[in-house]
Order: sequence, then C-alpha cells, then structure tokens
Amino acid sequence: MRDSKSTSTTQAAGRARAAGFEVEWRRAAEPVSYPEAVAFMEERVRAIRAGEVGELVWLIEHPPLYTAGTSARVEDLIDPDYLPVYRSGRGGQYTYHGPGQRIAYVMLDLARRKPDIRAYVAALEGWVIAALADFGVRGERRAGRVGIWVETSEGEAKIAAIGVRVRRWITFHGISINVAPDLAQYRGIVACGIRDRGVTSLAALGIEADMAMVDAALERHFGAFFGE
Repeated sequence: MRDSKSTSTTQAAGRARAAGFEVEWRRAAEPVSYPEAVAFMEERVRAIRAGEVGELVWLIEHPPLYTAGTSARVEDLIDPDYLPVYRSGRGGQYTYHGPGQRIAYVMLDLARRKPDIRAYVAALEGWVIAALADFGVRGERRAGRVGIWVETSEGEAKIAAIGVRVRRWITFHGISINVAPDLAQYRGIVACGIRDRGVTSLAALGIEADMAMVDAALERHFGAFFGE
C-alpha cells in the first residue's frame, strides 16, 4: 500500500520535532484492518530506508481481532473461532486489538538515533508510563514480562502491550493502550501468554479519557524518549 492511499483514512496529520528529528503523526478516522495496516507499514519502512519519506507515528484502532506474535503458543488460543486471528511478524505472543484501544505504530530509523533494540523497547515502555501518568495512573514495568502493568483492586493487570519488529534498523509495529475497549473480548486468548493476571483499561480504572486525550499525552511525551 502506498502512502498516498492511506491519507484517505486519516482525520489528522501533523509533524513534531523530537531532538531535531521531524516525525510525521497520523490519526486514522476509522478502524483499519490488520492486513491493510501491515501492508502500509511494510511500504513505509521500505520508503524510510530508501530515504523517500520521513519517520512516522501512526495512531489507529483495529476492528476486533487477535494477533499472534513470533512467540505465540497454540495452547494460548482458547477459542480460534471467536475473532479473526492474524499471524504477525512482531515479537510477543497473542494479543487482542479492537475499538477503544489506541494503537501507535511507530516507524523510526534507529540508525539515525540509537541502534539498540533493547534501549528502544525501554523507551517505548517509558513513553507509555509517562502518558499514563497524565491520567493519574501509575504504570510499571515487570521483570520478564513485556508491557505496562497497574495495580487494581483485583490484583495486577496489564493496561498496555508492546510488540515490535525492526528491519535494517527501521522499527515498525509498536504499542497498544487500553483506553475503553470491551475487555470481555480478550476471552478467546491467553493474553501475552500470562494466565494468572488480567487486563484492564483506563475506563475500567474509572478514568474518563478519550482517544484525543490519550493521543495528546503520547505526543506530549514523545520527544523525551525518542531524541538522539
């Protein structure tokens, strides 16, 4: 999919500077199918590598679906007929995507920044934690468990997932934050392969936040984590 085609699905586009790097931001007006999103990212990564276009943060939602990362285990797909399931080249296991979940697909050139994948994942985690703090939510890392976790009245729960892919130092895929999705739709999988902990969202925590507010928080904190 070419960049020009994707502009018809966006409601806003802009640019932001992070420590001297100009990064394009786009927001999809309607849910984007997973195959369409992957095709767009593949083309954008190629074009960034070729020097034809700049870096991009693409903010979207998907229709309800599951994706299986490169470490997904067949036993963690509890109900294969509940929602469409897509194999993904990102790292990680099974996860859910759907309306009410903000997905940020991040396409950056690490060769221009810092060619260190672990540092990049840590930056994604820090970025999400900083954005959640704007809503009074204390997001935390957990050793051995990628993603961002919060303490709830029912115990520890995951509020944001991270799954990345890097090709010749160009990143794609990215993060998802549960703003106000239907959490019941996680029932067809063992999310991220973790059976003894649940998932939550800003809405489930009693926080009234819409996508525009979450997007603003993400954009506000981006430069602190993705500069030179």
